[in-house]
This record gives sequence, C-alpha cells and structure tokens, in this order.
Amino acid sequence: MTVAPHSQEHGPAAPPAPPVPRAGIPRRGLGRGAAFAVIAAIFVLFMAASSAPSPLYVVYQHAWGFSATMLTTVFAVYVAGMIGALLVLGALSDHVGRRPVLLSAIALEAVAMVLFVTAGNVSVLLTARLVQGVATGAAMTTLGAALVDLNPPHAPHRAGVISGAAPTFGLAVGSLGCGFLVQYGPHPTRLVYVALLAGLVVAGLVAALLPETSQRRPGAVRSLQPRLGVAPRLRADLLALVPILVASWALGGLYLALGPSVAAGLFGLSSHVVGGLVVTLLCAPASVTAFALRPWPTERTLALGAGLLALGTGVGLAGVEADSVTAAALGTALAGVGFGAAGLASFGTLARIAGPAERGELFAVAFVISYLAFSIPAVIAGFATTDVGLHRTAVVYSSAVIAFGVLALAAQRLRTSRAAARASAAG
Repeated sequence: MTVAPHSQEHGPAAPPAPPVPRAGIPRRGLGRGAAFAVIAAIFVLFMAASSAPSPLYVVYQHAWGFSATMLTTVFAVYVAGMIGALLVLGALSDHVGRRPVLLSAIALEAVAMVLFVTAGNVSVLLTARLVQGVATGAAMTTLGAALVDLNPPHAPHRAGVISGAAPTFGLAVGSLGCGFLVQYGPHPTRLVYVALLAGLVVAGLVAALLPETSQRRPGAVRSLQPRLGVAPRLRADLLALVPILVASWALGGLYLALGPSVAAGLFGLSSHVVGGLVVTLLCAPASVTAFALRPWPTERTLALGAGLLALGTGVGLAGVEADSVTAAALGTALAGVGFGAAGLASFGTLARIAGPAERGELFAVAFVISYLAFSIPAVIAGFATTDVGLHRTAVVYSSAVIAFGVLALAAQRLRTSRAAARASAAG
C-alpha cells in the first residue's frame, strides 16, 4: 500500500524526483517513463504471487489433512521471511543500487514458484512460502523507492498513487485469478505457479534493462545488520500513522489467511472462485480508491480510511452474526475502500517526507509495522479457530480492527490539532 500526499491546492506537493540518470549513474536500456511502468508492473506481479496461495489453502488442507493452526502457520512463515528480509535488506538498495537488489529478488521469487510447483507435502509448502517471503520483502522496499526515484516531475503524486494501488491490485488479481484456475483449470495446485513463473522470467529480462536510479554509497555490509532506524525528524509522522497501519493490515491478514475458510465454514460457500473473490472484494476497492482519491488532502483521506475500516468491518461482522452473505460482502467492500484510503495517505505521507537516502530504510520500517500487524493477529486467529471456533474468532478479530480504526481517527485528529497549534504559534 502507498500513496499521494497533498495536492498543490491543499498543501505542499512532494518535491520533484531527482533527474535520472544522475551523475555517476550511466544510462542503460529503458527510458524513465518505460522504467516507471515496468517497476509498477513488477510490483503487481509480486503481490499477485503473494496472494495466489490463499484460495489454495483449502485445497492443501483437504489433501494433506492439516488444521487451521497449520494453515495460518504456512501464512506466518511467509510473513516471517518477508519481515526478516525487510530488517536485513531494507536499506541495501540505498547502497548498492535498486537494480541488483530487484534482480536478485526476482530470481529468488522464481525459486519459490518452482518449489510450489513441486510441493507434495506441508514441509515443501512451508519452505516455498518462506523463500517467497524473503523475495517479496527484498523487492517491496526496492520497488517503492524506485518508483519515487523515477517519479515524473510533472506528476509529483504518481509514485505514491502507484505504490498504493499496485499492492492491493496485485492481491486482488492473484487471489481471483488463482480461484478461477483452481476451479476450472487443470492441475489446480500447479498451473497458477507455472503462469507466475513465466511472468517472473519476463520480468527478470526486462528488469535487466532498467536504468539505475540510486547512487552507490559505502556501508552496504553495515546496512545488513538487522535494525530499524528512523531519522528523528520523521518519527512523529510515522508514529501517528501506526494505528491506521495496524487496523488496515490486520484486516488484510485476516482475509488472506482465513477469508476463504470463513466463506466456506460460516456461509457454506465452498467454490474456489468465491474463496478468491473474498480477497478481491477487499483488495479491488482498495486499489480503485488509491486512484480515485489521489487529489484529496492527506488528513481527509486518513479520516475516511479510518472511518470506513471501522464501519465496513462492523457491517461485515453484522453479516456474520445475521448469516447474511450480502451484508458481509457489503462490509468487505466498504472496508476495502478504507484499506485503500489508508494506504494512499499513510504511505504517501512517507514518500513525501523522506529524502532519497532515507527512502529504503523508512519504507522498510513502515512495511515491518504493517506486516507484523498483517501476520501476528492472523496467526493468533488460526490458533483461536482451532480452540474456540471460526465464528467466535471472527467476532473478536473484527472487534479489534474496529477499535484500531477508531484509535486511528483519534490519532489523526490529535496530530492535526497539534500541527494547527504549531502553525498558529509560528504565525
């Protein structure tokens, strides 16, 4: 998730990206506009691959007979690999360049697809998800930073919009596409990964032609030390965004880890297409929202995101309680709009406030926060499902998301009032 800061009529625009190529960075291959489009497409591909296993979890569970606890463990292993990569590799592209890190991530993601294709038991599935998590973590901060590097000067918000829309669009395409392939195509546990592997081969070939957008700097080895660091001037802005990051990504984790199981277990909807559609109902509105609300000021977008996360989750919870598929679907779509608005404003704020040498590390910190919220509650929910049942787990989880949405609203109002007070005092 990610995106646009203030428009010019509502506040300061993001500074124009430095020209590419910069001094000491030879131009090669693709031009700036084409490179921006390629980076966006690779972003979508990585996120589609990350959500593709979700509709297959039910298939794996039926074939290999494992519990909901093991199901969420498979999900958690992926996120553990991703967070580990963010901690170790998050700032590496700031030192060695974007292209080498991206090419390595694509190669590792291809290895994960091969493991998925050959998986015949839970152990190989766990290994594939771990490798995929490392590859995705290495790619995400690099892709986000590269988009900002390549941002066209005449459209200062474009990098933020794409960074916010691409992940959710990719999640929607991956889950729904996989659902259709599993339901109607041959070799349900292999075909989707073969298709993704082919896409990764093409992505690697094109990525080799990308211009380098980041100066090499000393300290690459030191940057591999697992640490989270945020410049003091950026900490207050990041802290104010934590509640909405937690609310939105925790909701996303619930849908990707247990969404198809909820559809089958609570509503009796066992179609694999429906399992994929559950994730798409959340992620597709999020992607559209990232484009539709790009002219909005940050504060307004954050308030809308927090409010709709709470409202949509509440409507979805009412649907679960009333056994109403319509209400549950409506609540999911509303929460999806909140999900997109949250990413649009929160990651857009980070893109605006960070300098070129700070982007990789700041994005790494933000993604670590997001994916901890994405994974830990979902894993707890998996254990809880085994002990207390799917219905009660869904109720408690949804209530927690609503609470964080309300907290996010309060945090943004406090931040806005403090900013106004500082401006008044300065004036």
